[in-house]
Amino acid sequence: MLRVENVNAGYGDIQVLWDVSFEVGAKEFVVLVGANGAGKSTIMRTISSIVTPQSGAIWFEDQRIDQTPPYRIINHGIAHVPEGRQLFPEMTVVENLVLGSLAPDARAHRKETLEWVLGLFPRLRERQKQLAGTMSGGEQQMCAIARGLMSRPKMILFDEPSLGLSPLLTQEIFRLTQKIHREGITILMVEQNVKQTLAICDRAYVLENGRIVLEGTGRELLENEQVKQAFLGI
Repeated sequence: MLRVENVNAGYGDIQVLWDVSFEVGAKEFVVLVGANGAGKSTIMRTISSIVTPQSGAIWFEDQRIDQTPPYRIINHGIAHVPEGRQLFPEMTVVENLVLGSLAPDARAHRKETLEWVLGLFPRLRERQKQLAGTMSGGEQQMCAIARGLMSRPKMILFDEPSLGLSPLLTQEIFRLTQKIHREGITILMVEQNVKQTLAICDRAYVLENGRIVLEGTGRELLENEQVKQAFLGI
């Protein structure tokens, strides 16, 4: 479904990604793991066209998207749940969710999608009229995920969904991502919570200093000595 080919990217004169290539198949759950500063979020921003590659190509369902304007990426069926949630705190939960359904197809099905999303997140149904900025961190993360789902994506990008959350809320967010995956949505996730993430994904890639250095199934990487030493403290 997604093909990243030999991508080099960065910010101004600072190169962050070096010849990055990987694939995500339809309905897969794939994870990118790596230390802070490895380039994980830059990969997500490059797929979303927020960052334009210096070279290389990105394909989604056999269409090249790396030169697509960011506001058109959603039309291909890709939703991005960014690091830090990026909600509109002075707007209600429902108002934030509606903003996720502005593309023509999503707007046409807004009512039924909203009902589906609120079914996935009963806590948000209870807080529909509450200002997003007054909710807990976990509830805000749920709202950010739900907003992404309002676009009716084929694939959703999660950038550090457990960041800043308690262990209990982290478990809840991982449970919800698995539930979304079971609904048939392809997932690409960036996450520092390596052990839990590798336990639930289909495949994973390890990023070091802007380069892919390892790949395999989640189970294979959990047993990999290099991963154990670098990320699991074993």
